[in-house]
Amino acid sequence: MECQLNLSIYLGVPVVVIGRFDLETVLAAIERYRCTSTTLIATLNAALVNAPRTRDYDLSSLRACFSGGAPVPTALAERWERGTGFKLMEGYGLSETTAPTHVNPPHRPKYGTVGLALPLTEVKLVSLDDGQTEVPAGEPGEVVVKGPMVMKGYWQRPRETQEVLRDGWLATGDIGQLDDEGYLRIVERKKDLIKASGFSVYPAEVEAAMYRHPGVAEVGVVGVPDPYRGEDVVAFVVPRPETRGQLTDAQLVEWCRAEMAVYKAPRRVVLVDALPRTASGKILRRALRERASSP
Repeated sequence: MECQLNLSIYLGVPVVVIGRFDLETVLAAIERYRCTSTTLIATLNAALVNAPRTRDYDLSSLRACFSGGAPVPTALAERWERGTGFKLMEGYGLSETTAPTHVNPPHRPKYGTVGLALPLTEVKLVSLDDGQTEVPAGEPGEVVVKGPMVMKGYWQRPRETQEVLRDGWLATGDIGQLDDEGYLRIVERKKDLIKASGFSVYPAEVEAAMYRHPGVAEVGVVGVPDPYRGEDVVAFVVPRPETRGQLTDAQLVEWCRAEMAVYKAPRRVVLVDALPRTASGKILRRALRERASSP
């Protein structure tokens, strides 16, 4: 609402509004109305890239394509650019910030990051242990932000407000890394971090690696309890249409072992037709964990 609907109305820019996401409808709308800008969540951008019909539509009018809602693996962003001819620019924000805090500059986006902090926005990374000590550039830490977009608090929930707001700084619950230019990379949600054999495994990192496999359309990674290792890494994979019936879970397990550290590689891969999602289209990891843990 802030960045697309309200901004477009303020600038007098025509807006094409679609009631619910339907791939063919979106593609046809871009072609018919010569849309120049889109803002979709990562999973919908993946759907556009993976659909065979996408190449049948004229998307040449597009100039600025933004993505949010979940980290975009570099391989997926590169696949998007190869298939459409334009870059995919990732941004970052939360419901608690009411608007983005970061976005990739259109003239110099960095794949694998959510970009630079917006004007009037402060950001720092703090220790995952004490939540206060600031960590140096390149080291992972919890992302905390401060700025005019940060909420005043949760409605009638003072205890929850106190837990996430500290002297005006909002603790996001996301683990990130800052590079030497100030670009922020979102590594993982703190609650989704997997502890396997004493090592920290970030699901998003495993997913980013698996997106490099030419047969993987979408992937969701979770940890499930294991009496010996603490947690096992399990990957749910939606194959690309042209590889359905050919790609096997055993092939993917073997590929992962060759492409990443042993403790990161999924010990089990489950091939599925679709990943469970929230109403906003984000992967529902809780449902994946429940399915992975069931006999």
